[in-house]
Amino acid sequence: MAATTKVVLLDIEGTVCPISFVKDILFPYALQALPGTLNTQWDSPAFARYRDAFPAEHAASREAFAAHVEDLTRRDVKAPYLKSLQGYLWEKGYQTGQLKAPLFPDVAPRFASWKREGVTVVIYSSGSVPAQKLLFAHTNGDPADLVPDIAGFFDTVNAGPKTEAASYEKIAARFPEDLAGECLFLSDNVKEVEAAKLAGMQSFVVERPGNAELSAEARQQHRVIQSFAEL
Repeated sequence: MAATTKVVLLDIEGTVCPISFVKDILFPYALQALPGTLNTQWDSPAFARYRDAFPAEHAASREAFAAHVEDLTRRDVKAPYLKSLQGYLWEKGYQTGQLKAPLFPDVAPRFASWKREGVTVVIYSSGSVPAQKLLFAHTNGDPADLVPDIAGFFDTVNAGPKTEAASYEKIAARFPEDLAGECLFLSDNVKEVEAAKLAGMQSFVVERPGNAELSAEARQQHRVIQSFAEL
């Protein structure tokens, strides 16, 4: 990590926790919780904000709603209204202990050292901000709740698409005391790394177990790390 780094901007899936946690645990949990939620909360004010955010044709009935959610989840579509709903469905699982984010072993110790060094930690994920906070509040780390160590949370709603440079420029502007060049973005997604670089940030590709294989071209063009301990 360069000596001038003041802000570390982190992706989540495939960067701080395994992709399998999201696709094999979180997504199925939401789909399992959905029918009961629709049966008991469809007309409730608490659920209305999530229901009404969906396109009208898919919010016309419980059946249409459920079918659309299942289709989007199967295709891993990063629709903001789906991500918001998933966070709502995951909340009970986190609170009851059924869900706990399995961080890679280097993550919690590095959070602690960044805090000691005065480095600001910020999160940027396609998952909604509430879902991000739930994940970091319920981890297998020590401490289990890392939210107090995180200065900001960004998603595709408050920042924009993760493969567009303008999104990273918008995030950097939230920290006016730090130039974009003093922000380090870490992600397993090469296109996101390239977008961050176009915005003037430092950015490395994170290679974790279970991630997609990196091309030879990506390895030549970007610094690749396997652990935050390398920073």
